[in-house]
Amino acid sequence: MLDTSKTLGEILSDPRLAPIAKDAIRDLDLSREGMWNKSIAQLREEHFGGNLEAGLTRLLQAAETDAWYFELSRHGEENTFLTYLPSQDKAADDRPYILLVPGGGFVNVWNLTEGWPVAAQYNALGYHVFILTYQVRGGNILQREMDDFAEAIRFIRAHASDFHVQPDRYLTCGFSAGGYLVCLWNTRKGYRAYDLPSPRAVFPVYPVTSWKLRKGGFAPDSALRLFGTGIEEACESDFEIPEHVEGFPPCALFLAAQDDLVPPDHSRLLADALEREGIPCRLEIGPEGGHGFADGTGMCMAGWTERAIRFYEGLEKA
Repeated sequence: MLDTSKTLGEILSDPRLAPIAKDAIRDLDLSREGMWNKSIAQLREEHFGGNLEAGLTRLLQAAETDAWYFELSRHGEENTFLTYLPSQDKAADDRPYILLVPGGGFVNVWNLTEGWPVAAQYNALGYHVFILTYQVRGGNILQREMDDFAEAIRFIRAHASDFHVQPDRYLTCGFSAGGYLVCLWNTRKGYRAYDLPSPRAVFPVYPVTSWKLRKGGFAPDSALRLFGTGIEEACESDFEIPEHVEGFPPCALFLAAQDDLVPPDHSRLLADALEREGIPCRLEIGPEGGHGFADGTGMCMAGWTERAIRFYEGLEKA
């Protein structure tokens, strides 16, 4: 396991991590932030919950191989890429892989907290994981992020034998803005529009789901950036997830009761809509804590990744 007395800067300056270091938090230059010179132990205590060292350890292990970082496409100075973190469990080859989508408010991608540590937990549970680092610049961004999803799935399918995965069997898991994206992938703007298979299950974690809940404070330029249209039009389309759930796979939602950034009503609305459609759904709201618990280590949501997997595996056995 990683020495937690090392600073974040020391670790991300490791030559093995050169392809990915600047995207630990996409579009945030960590070398200019105070956290750069803080130890992993300090960061865990002062800034982030979760097991940062497990995620960084797993990333460094993967970087020792020749097959862990895959650029899918480039968009000016920004690229779309996958990080492949395979499980050491031999049985993982026979299970669905997981496409993991960190959040970041549609302006960042938080691989550092919602990518690498969560992937390490899923690896320990016996699942291969791909982390998607998607576009966050420019306009009509949600449509382009759906393009990123499709590109990722197609790339994995094309190289399934190299990755030891089954090409059409996958789960999705996303956080906050990434939670919205894994939900949007299940609407008519997602896998069906690209003629790709549905996920076997989806695990949104403190996700945005409803723009009607946020409409009052939405600036016109923000709507155009996200949707390519106005907020009123977006709320009457598939962008309003709870009103367009007919293509959803089984879903397990995880969040905390004191989340002020994305209130629990987002998840409740989606869970209610899925229940009306008869789609299996688990809704878990932790009794304390707020937004950004990531892998849940040391918090009331500890073990949520295992409960998500047990939810999916229980459906497979039914």
